[in-house]
Amino acid sequence: MAEIALIVGAGSGLSASLARLFAKEGIRIGLAARNTAKLAALVSETAALAIECDACAHAQVEAMFGALEAKWGVPDLVVYNAGYRTRGPLIALDPKEVERTLMVSAYAGFLVGQAAAKRMLARASGSIFFTGASASVKGYAESAPFAMGKFALRGLAQSMARELAPRGIHVAHFVIDGGIAQGPNDARAKERGADGMLLPDEIAKNYLHVYRQHRSAWAWEVELRPWVERF
Repeated sequence: MAEIALIVGAGSGLSASLARLFAKEGIRIGLAARNTAKLAALVSETAALAIECDACAHAQVEAMFGALEAKWGVPDLVVYNAGYRTRGPLIALDPKEVERTLMVSAYAGFLVGQAAAKRMLARASGSIFFTGASASVKGYAESAPFAMGKFALRGLAQSMARELAPRGIHVAHFVIDGGIAQGPNDARAKERGADGMLLPDEIAKNYLHVYRQHRSAWAWEVELRPWVERF
């Protein structure tokens, strides 16, 4: 039976690379986003199931899993890749934007992780992956909300890994320490040089590698950065 993966927060960057790689591996894919119209080409390319979902809403998260289960079954892998950020001087931050950052970065990750775990525990197998960032381990000036959210997501992943690994669920957190290239016209790539950005297809290979790990040697966290990045 084909494996099933659910990617939450799907878009044109890392999520698209994950979807293409998983499809090549014969994995059935669910792609969840608030706006699924933007996924039309990717859905066609990967034969994925597009699911409209605001991951900050508990009812919508449950409906998302329900739609995937009705189509194929309980996912073997769930990747939480949604993100939102606001930045600026601390005293100038809009509290509503800070709240939104925390909701998407951390609370929604909890909702998705909890929903996935409830289903996977019934069969004592499955993988739940969370996409982190440089901000997961270091808070930058004028970026407090993103650091707060990503620190929380990392804490969630670490706690889940310790609780669920002994019960057969592989939980892993990926620290993406650097900018992800967004194609040949990415202005940042032109500034930093060809080696200054992480390539999304290469990041995706690491997710697949961790997913394929034997349970005798599971990784709970992987940190990825360009080789020229300063620690």
